[in-house]
Amino acid sequence: MALSVNLALAAEVEVLHYWTSGGEAKSAAELKKIISGKGHTWKDFAVAGGGGDNAMTVLKSRVVSGNPPAAAQIKGPAIQEWAQEGVLANLDEVAKAEKWDTLLPGVVANVMKYKGAYVAAPVNVHRVNWVWANPEVLKKAGVAAMPTSYDEFFAAADKIKKAGFIAVAHGGQNWQDFTTFESVVLGVGGAKFYQDALVKLDPKAIDSATMKKSFETFRKIKGYTDSAAPGRDWNLATAMVMQGKAGFQFMGDWAKGEFIAAGKKPGKDFLCAAAPGTANAFTFNVDSFAMFKLKDAGAQQAQAALAAAIMSPDFQEVFNLNKGSIPVRLNMSMAKFDDCAKLSSKDFVATAKNGGLVPSVAHGMAIAPATEGAIKDLVSQFWNDDKISVDDGVKRLLAAARAKP
Repeated sequence: MALSVNLALAAEVEVLHYWTSGGEAKSAAELKKIISGKGHTWKDFAVAGGGGDNAMTVLKSRVVSGNPPAAAQIKGPAIQEWAQEGVLANLDEVAKAEKWDTLLPGVVANVMKYKGAYVAAPVNVHRVNWVWANPEVLKKAGVAAMPTSYDEFFAAADKIKKAGFIAVAHGGQNWQDFTTFESVVLGVGGAKFYQDALVKLDPKAIDSATMKKSFETFRKIKGYTDSAAPGRDWNLATAMVMQGKAGFQFMGDWAKGEFIAAGKKPGKDFLCAAAPGTANAFTFNVDSFAMFKLKDAGAQQAQAALAAAIMSPDFQEVFNLNKGSIPVRLNMSMAKFDDCAKLSSKDFVATAKNGGLVPSVAHGMAIAPATEGAIKDLVSQFWNDDKISVDDGVKRLLAAARAKP
């Protein structure tokens, strides 16, 4: 089917996403603007809930009833699961015309394909293993620099607590707990251990002294959070750092999107650093849109326009400036980006070469959704119940890993 402008049929393009917080909503609005500019009508189908679980429930019911949206925010191994159902559209025509294979790192392109054909378009790259901080809180507490090891981190957290602030802003949802947990595992054990234990689910790696140390460190961090954390959304935890109520937050760089949306400047109003012990590693989370098979020719053209727009340099720049992430396209200028993003981009390229680039389990990039869910749940149980011993936590993780589908 020709994609020339002359033959383009204006149509509605319905997009299911879960970008509802400040920085995210701004980013979604940019995509809507580009699509409207091409003569199509954007139908927003936003489902709140940062981790996207609510959105997936809604999507399943729509697909089962034979009425899928044109595109839905899906990522990681979940893309392959939807493709296996035979409901995703083949995007190779757009991908070839736009040269996606030369624009994307292989590790990212492979996630977007099913049996060698593109079925999804990647939007960005998030680094998950960040720690954010309020420089004023650190200054008042007498903390001179961002911690680079867990010994330094706990020394800083003690000072912050003593100065009357909450040391660690945290929200109590299982994906937030696991965001912290996987950064701890990466920091304590390194990239290879992370891959073996959390991605390959190797029993030897899980049942090890390194994993015990990871659980111990994770539990120690819990002691620096506040009692109101359970059920709190991630962006409200970010706001605690922003407002000077808390010192640190373990969170991916979408947190930076919140700071930026509030007019805050990196290096001045907030600080960023790789989570302790993880400066040479990078846990990636790639947002993407899977495209569903549609019957209407006009809708198919609108869908192709959406896929092309997602990968366009203009959108990649504007979107990622708002969202806090970095462009997924290689060789893009980072001139307009802040120092946190420039560091992220530099580390993304370096870790892709040195083996330190690893998929985030917490954000659906690494293992089958059912196994991921089971592992997240047990880590949250450990986080919330001090009666579960470290040894028991390791045993439960081992059991969940063995039950992989």
